[in-house]
Amino acid sequence: MPPLRVRVGDFQLGPKEKKAINEILDSGRLSEGARVREFERRWAAYVGTAHCTTASSGTAALILGLAALKHRHGWGNGRKVLTTPLTFIATSSAISVVGWEPVYVDVDPHTFVITPDSIAAHLSEASDPENYALILPVHLMGYPADMSAILEIGRRYGIAVAEDSAQAHGTRYDGHVTASMGLFGAFSFYIAHNIQAGEMGALTSNDAEIDRLARKLKAQGRECDCPICLRHEGRCPRLNANDSDEDYDPRFTHEMIGYNFKTMEFQAGLGLTQLDRAAWIISQRQKHVRLLNEYLAPYADILQLPPYSDDVSYLAYPLVIRRPDLISRKELRHRLEERGIETRPLFGCIPTQQPAYGHLKAQYEGRLPHAEYLGRHAFYLGCHQYLREEDLAYVAETFGEILAGLPKSVAAKERV
Repeated sequence: MPPLRVRVGDFQLGPKEKKAINEILDSGRLSEGARVREFERRWAAYVGTAHCTTASSGTAALILGLAALKHRHGWGNGRKVLTTPLTFIATSSAISVVGWEPVYVDVDPHTFVITPDSIAAHLSEASDPENYALILPVHLMGYPADMSAILEIGRRYGIAVAEDSAQAHGTRYDGHVTASMGLFGAFSFYIAHNIQAGEMGALTSNDAEIDRLARKLKAQGRECDCPICLRHEGRCPRLNANDSDEDYDPRFTHEMIGYNFKTMEFQAGLGLTQLDRAAWIISQRQKHVRLLNEYLAPYADILQLPPYSDDVSYLAYPLVIRRPDLISRKELRHRLEERGIETRPLFGCIPTQQPAYGHLKAQYEGRLPHAEYLGRHAFYLGCHQYLREEDLAYVAETFGEILAGLPKSVAAKERV
């Protein structure tokens, strides 16, 4: 294989990033501190929520939101969460880890997100709608789910709605940034995402109790929830302040079973450098999607191109093979990567195509036609901010070379 010329994602450590890391090293504080607090404050402001709590990953942020909801209501295991079958498996994994059951409905074939119609149809036929803890759409590849309609369905059935916005940093829906409309939202700042920090997540919310519980849970369910303990900074004012003879330390007294999901100053420092350039990052990705759509328009009979919107913050450039009888996803991806263009399959339909959830295959097979088709025939390549126009022109040229070998009748049709 040749060296990769067009990567799915990239992260470049420039002078600002190196300065941020060196300042953290010089400070002597590596675990959560001032930079984590600053990132939480600024990310909440960017999203438009009252609260933000960082976590060690996007998956951890989701688990915190779900576990906080579970503790607030005193719910046990076995409740259901209505979600998407087509996304990175972390969403379903988080639901399962807290002891709840993911339930899947089908997706829009063009934007890949669950639809209000599929949610409403499922709940109208459900024998136990009162057992649903949450509706959890995923804003996949940057495309927002129809939150107004989904929130209305949630109100109708008395079910909370949250948002998995791991792939949609800065995407707007009806004037709102994603992850600001539901009970809580979760982000991932994984290295290939729009706002990058290596490994870090964040939980956003306007609900103070959800945020308070999440902060306790991320620190092993620590009892004290004073600002100092929750922020892991300074001396707790309750330390040895009780009247009993017991040697009491609230920092090491735990009232719930939790997790170690704290993050480090390094990730927050890198995240802050990215947040400073968020508008440029999003605009560059949008520009690259527009250009790729122009370049690949002659092949729209074979490839479904991604719908463009100025409101979408694109994680990547997703394509769907419309004519798998002419070329398979496997062959096309292989031939692209032979020429230095990195690709990824668009995940897979979780209950029917992911071995971890193979126990659900018989239950769901044939019931999620769009998700199953996309799981077999959709893939994506990069549109990130570090690509050059000559890289995108090379992508177009490469697609032309590969697709020119298809039957002439089809090639002629493409040029119409």
